[in-house]
Amino acid sequence: MPHVNVTLARAAVTSFFKRAAAPGAVLPAGRAVRPAAPPPPGPLAAYREVCGFTGAGPLPLTYPHVLGFPLTMGLMAARSFPLPVLGLVHTWIEITRHHPAHPTDALELTVYAEELTPHRRGTEVTMVTEARRAGTLVWESRSGYLSRHAQSAPDGTAPKAPAPEEELPAVDEWRLPGDLGRRYGAASGDRNPIHLYPLTARLFGFPRAIAHGMWTVARCLAELPDPDGVHHVRADFRAPVLLPATVTYAADGTRFQLRGPAGRVHLTGRTRRAPGPEPETGPGPGAATGGRS
Repeated sequence: MPHVNVTLARAAVTSFFKRAAAPGAVLPAGRAVRPAAPPPPGPLAAYREVCGFTGAGPLPLTYPHVLGFPLTMGLMAARSFPLPVLGLVHTWIEITRHHPAHPTDALELTVYAEELTPHRRGTEVTMVTEARRAGTLVWESRSGYLSRHAQSAPDGTAPKAPAPEEELPAVDEWRLPGDLGRRYGAASGDRNPIHLYPLTARLFGFPRAIAHGMWTVARCLAELPDPDGVHHVRADFRAPVLLPATVTYAADGTRFQLRGPAGRVHLTGRTRRAPGPEPETGPGPGAATGGRS
């Protein structure tokens, strides 16, 4: 797979030739595929540490998204992709784990662009990532990425903001350091400039670097009593977390939130657990796997 830094450099070049919402924009029909390979153990360990996952059991629910990120970037950096990549903001994600995936499993990854939709702040693209083990779909996600520009409702009025979120009970308070975006970027490969430094973030309209949305989801899942038991999560990124920051983790049953000062909601999410024991398919821990691509 192409190195993410090389892809980001190519994306920076192609972004200058793209409009935020070109009329009649069409998504490319192609799919990007990574041949079956187990996750590299070093980056996985770094990811567990920066996100707060303990132990060495199944892959964290969010981790296949990280494995597929270079493929996603490759598709979005292509000239045929209609939106400029630089400045894209992750707005939501839905993840479903169909079967447990383990660190030694050889996973084949497929990524493709599914649809373009209007958003109250611009245009949003839905990207799909699928992970298969020995041909069986074990994990999939859909993510929304926003290209910000002026947007109006069909009747010419300004689109309405989402309704205020119900405040969930506070569970813990986290102090997030200013270098969190760089640390997570090193572990995940997502080095979008909006996450790295105040200067690079200001180029895209943010006063300071912002935390990765996927870090906030992963960190909230890691705080659950049994994160490996979650088989589905839907998370919506309501407002960026400017770094450094102090945030409140709140939860109530299947729901969770991340809030900032004055109760500003940064993230909302909801989880579902499997109704019963999940069947094991394919190779499990310690089984032989194919080579790494």
